[in-house]
Amino acid sequence: MFLEGKLCRLRAVEPADVDEMYLWENDMAIWRVSNTVAPYSRYALEQLVETMRYDIYASRQLRLIIETLGRRHDGADALDASGNAGGDYVTPGDFAAGVAVGAVDIFEFDPLNSRAGIGILVYDETNRGCGYASDVLRTVERYAREVLHLHQLWSNVAADNERSLALFESAGYRRVGIREEWIRRRDGYVGEIMFQKIL
Repeated sequence: MFLEGKLCRLRAVEPADVDEMYLWENDMAIWRVSNTVAPYSRYALEQLVETMRYDIYASRQLRLIIETLGRRHDGADALDASGNAGGDYVTPGDFAAGVAVGAVDIFEFDPLNSRAGIGILVYDETNRGCGYASDVLRTVERYAREVLHLHQLWSNVAADNERSLALFESAGYRRVGIREEWIRRRDGYVGEIMFQKIL
């Protein structure tokens, strides 16, 4: 399955992705965002890939790999957070097609109430701020609306994750609540902002 945006495509997880996912899931710098507290084994990730072979209605979750489309975007045709040309989001020049830059998870899929959670990882710092996450969000929203027939998407974001807060706000997600002092950090606690978008 391919879902294509303006900058990237979302594709099903393949067995060959285990090596990349092993790197992502075991990077302790990412753990504070994903609430991970222990390393993932290669076997556990292979099992995750196997689970992804099943229908989202059976597994209640779906991971898609974010791949580059291999186009050049300079200041003239860069995308802003709404997907319009001429924005500040600029990719680093020419880049190869089919390079995995991250993953998007659709989780807690609830067909009865027509909703699901969404989480996006753009792994490498050099690929952040290039418009991939905004493009992924728009593409997943289209998929959620047109294929899964969802009524809403939601996400929970740590109050100190400024990039993710800006991403969801610029994409039209509403702050619908906050869990005070919800996430423990080394120097104290931070809240978690709850976002929701009616599709």
